Amino acid sequence: MAIDIFDAHAHYDDEQFDKDREKIIEELKNNNIVGVLNCGSSMEGSRVSVKLAEKHRIFYAAVGIHPEYADKCDCNTLKELKELTKSKKVRAIGEIGLDYHYEENPSKNVQKSVFIKQMELAQELNLPVIIHDREAHEDTLNIIKQFKDVIGEIHCFSGSVEFARECLKLGYYIGFTGVVTFKNAKKVINVAKEVPLDRILVETDCPYMTPVPFRGKRNRSEYIQSIIGKIAEIKGLSIDNISKATISNIKCLLDLE
Repeated sequence: MAIDIFDAHAHYDDEQFDKDREKIIEELKNNNIVGVLNCGSSMEGSRVSVKLAEKHRIFYAAVGIHPEYADKCDCNTLKELKELTKSKKVRAIGEIGLDYHYEENPSKNVQKSVFIKQMELAQELNLPVIIHDREAHEDTLNIIKQFKDVIGEIHCFSGSVEFARECLKLGYYIGFTGVVTFKNAKKVINVAKEVPLDRILVETDCPYMTPVPFRGKRNRSEYIQSIIGKIAEIKGLSIDNISKATISNIKCLLDLE
């Protein structure tokens, strides 16, 4: 059964799509993809995300600097991000946050400083945030607690049920990727059981995080049907219910009609 899908977090600006990007986007339009939030990770990724959003009706953009590139974010970067938000298709600040997994990433202090500056930008512009949190749950929570007027999504949620509850209290949505379909996904499945239907978002993080049964392939938005199917199974609800709820949720977060 074909269902409507809104991909809450994608990277069609990624170089893996350089050879066939336009072809794939046309296929998305013909395959029940009703929306895609393309998230910038670098300054160049943010620029391309805006271009894609302005060119394609179903695309929207988030602009931001991923923690991996935090040491490349200066005053001029923040000024350009702010300038990009003048486009009506820019609906969020992201992908921002903290990533303590890789030793070669910028220092924790640099990451936190840049994260806070982008949270300040989101607060100033009254935009939601798309947050990357990898092995940095405590520091992520401490920072988002400082910005009571900012809401957003915890992308590719990897924390505990307790952490999810704290994020929900702050008004955040929880994003589920293909990880929920993996064999070793017990922790994520427990989170999916806990999160209310009106706070769930579904996303590819494409070209990465490909769900079962498409593991090994380049991820794309149509594959979200597998994620929706798994969440429907976990929640004991119909696939159609999950589809409609997740579309409503992302439209609410991004202030779309």
